[in-house]
Formats: sequence, structure tokens, C-alpha cells
Amino acid sequence: MALKVKTAETKAVLMNLLICIIVFYTVYYVVLSVCFAAFRIKMLDGLAPFDFKTNPSWINPYYLVLVISLEITFFICGLLFALVVEEWVWDYAVTVTIIHVIITSVGSGVISMICGGQILAYCLFKDNFIYPILDDF
Repeated sequence: MALKVKTAETKAVLMNLLICIIVFYTVYYVVLSVCFAAFRIKMLDGLAPFDFKTNPSWINPYYLVLVISLEITFFICGLLFALVVEEWVWDYAVTVTIIHVIITSVGSGVISMICGGQILAYCLFKDNFIYPILDDF
């Protein structure tokens, strides 16, 4: 009795991942707007999921809005991801969460600097590009 696992093409997986990321941030901003209105906070910052300056305190209503909206977003996105990917919801949910944590922790500036610099270095020095030898590991 063999276990049959159906694998998807890379293009389909990446397209589903892109859709899931777009759904995640769309739902987050909608829920964030509703929470801002419910808590009667006057200023909605577009960089709310990437806010590093808010004091993490349960007394701070702005912080509560950020936490509550993120938790509601995770719950709703779990339901919506099922409509997008049909199966493997856990895989896409974990991947989107990891991407969100990377973006919020490291920042998109560092990622773009690394990726842009590495691509430019590869294009400029492709003939002399040093590839690491991994046979010794």
C-alpha cells in the first residue's frame, strides 16, 4: 500500500502563494479599518502591520487594534485560503506567516538591497561569479 501524493507545478504553487499573500494583506487592512472605527482611533496608518514604534501595552488602544486585527485576519484567512488552494491550507498559511514575519522583522529595504545587489553582481560578474563548493559539507 503506497502513499500517493499529488504535487502541483511550481508556477501554480507560486501563483496560489501570491494570491494568498494578496488576500492576507487585503483582509488585514479591511479588518484593521473596522477595528480602528470600533475603537474610535482617528488616525489609520498605512504602515500599521510594519509598525515598530508602538509601545506593546494592553492599555494602549492602538496596540490592541493591531493585535486584534491580526488575530482576526489569521482566522478569516484560514477560511479564505481553503477557497484558493482547496488543499494544503496549512502549508500556505505557514508560508504566508513566515513571509509576513520576515517582512515585518527584517524590513523590505534590507530584502530589496540584498536581492537587488545580488542580481546586479550576478549580471555584472557572471563570468567570474564565485559559486560555493558544497561538497565539503
